[in-house]
Amino acid sequence: MTSPTPVPKAPIGSLRALWPFVRRHSGLFMAWLLALACSSAATLSLPVAFRSMIDHGFSSEANTDRTFGLVLLVILALALATAARYFFVTLLGERVVADLRSRLYAHLLGLDAGFFDRSRSGELISRLTADAELLRSVVGSSMSVALRSVVTVIGALAMLFVTSPKLAAWAVLGIPLAVLPIVIGSRRIQKVSRASQDRVADANALASEALGAVRTVQAHAREPYERQRYATAIATAVATARKRIAAQSIVTAVAMSLIFGAIILVLWSGAHDVIAGRMSAGSLGQFVLYALIGGGSVGALAEVWNELQRAAGGMGRINELLQETPQVNAPASPTKFAERVRGEIVFDAVTFHYPQRPDTAALLDFSLRVQPGETVALVGPSGAGKSTLLSLLLRFHDPQAGTIRLDGIDLRELDLDALREAIALVPQSPTLFAASAADNIRYGRLDASDEDVRQAAEAAEADTFLDALPDGFASELGERGARLSGGQQQRVAIARALLKDAPVLLLDEATSALDAQSERAVQTALEHLMEGRTTLVVAHRLATVLRADRIVVIDAGRIVAEGTHAELIAQGGLYADLAKLQFLD
Repeated sequence: MTSPTPVPKAPIGSLRALWPFVRRHSGLFMAWLLALACSSAATLSLPVAFRSMIDHGFSSEANTDRTFGLVLLVILALALATAARYFFVTLLGERVVADLRSRLYAHLLGLDAGFFDRSRSGELISRLTADAELLRSVVGSSMSVALRSVVTVIGALAMLFVTSPKLAAWAVLGIPLAVLPIVIGSRRIQKVSRASQDRVADANALASEALGAVRTVQAHAREPYERQRYATAIATAVATARKRIAAQSIVTAVAMSLIFGAIILVLWSGAHDVIAGRMSAGSLGQFVLYALIGGGSVGALAEVWNELQRAAGGMGRINELLQETPQVNAPASPTKFAERVRGEIVFDAVTFHYPQRPDTAALLDFSLRVQPGETVALVGPSGAGKSTLLSLLLRFHDPQAGTIRLDGIDLRELDLDALREAIALVPQSPTLFAASAADNIRYGRLDASDEDVRQAAEAAEADTFLDALPDGFASELGERGARLSGGQQQRVAIARALLKDAPVLLLDEATSALDAQSERAVQTALEHLMEGRTTLVVAHRLATVLRADRIVVIDAGRIVAEGTHAELIAQGGLYADLAKLQFLD
């Protein structure tokens, strides 16, 4: 599978997409702004308190007590306001990122199968983790530092002019010098930040793919190969990150050097004014503190700008996913089924091309009618289009031509959830979750009781081995059901379908992973499951095909023959050839 097509780097304005998530927590946001205002006011009051201490704090005991008490009071106010600001903005960051992750996850679950066919799961997980973490830093830290620094710079600049207009004029000359390298370096930082995040996503995708197929890796003794691939990907990510860190470091160093160089120049001029008696030592001290506060805030802005550049790249990548639109959608006003779904299925002149293979038709002018309660076996060579029929019926994709109807209703007119609730699927490779056996079976019907779960397991011949687990049905099955054999996993999937009790049943090589003894046990359960249900069976195994009401032979996306087993054997052709190879021996 290929990764999504890279898009141009995201501008800093992409962070505006965070505002709707921040707005949901307006109470926290306002509390943070209030705490920010208090801490900024306390910070800007501190130099005034120090000026009073220098000019008057040493003249008498009363003045000393009063001025030092004033300084202590300002410091306490600053400490409390800073703690409140940190609490509110950090909690805001946690909640905003939690909302963003939930929104992104829900959006991904709603995208069609075609999107996941062209995307790598590891890269999608990177969006949910690494990119979201960048945004947590922005909302929970960088945003606060940026606004605090802006307020402090403006306030400090105003107080510099109040304290000494002449020295303030000198100080102002240093501000453009500090901003210039930030502006020049921002483009470079944004570019390498995006590249750095892409390389991290590549490494995550490699790890996810290898860990997901760890048995295949180990079976081929390819652990050294996979370790080397991951080490190479990590080294590339680190090398790219080094460029970003170097760019950030250079911008920060240049900006701070220029700022504090300007402060030293101003201090030199102020020292001459104190010696000449044109200003007091306390006023110079006040001016110095304001200059340091303002200079430090500008330096902080330089660092925050770099963080914002990285976060803009992360938000841009998240926005790419949020802007993805599913190609398969439910209508605004869906048609509803009758009270009971009968299960009549009609494929009418259906032509379908997979998006990744637009030049090859998986189905071509395909027509088939399945009566309610009928069991139809779909037989043909690999790639003939059998499993594609099941995917289209579940509406994982829509055909490019023709219609598919269930109970006379075009699938595109139905609500997706209602359609899929009417269908039970037992795939060739069952998907089990890292949950208990009971929860895996209950996935077929979430409100099922423990007794219902047990009855479904008994019908699927799964109760014996599940009871033998350490905690019985409450035992965790491990990731992808790793604690069970292939045949046991398949029986759990069959139990899930039994519990769902849907009117339409799709069996995609449902007994392919079973040994002969297990297949005989499960076949009885499947026959019971198929009673009164419309069933489409993709199968090569003789037992399932022989019991079908009708066998449809498919080749290259078309029906080439249909009938009973005996009729098709008598006709000869593709089915007879397949039967010789797969059935008759």
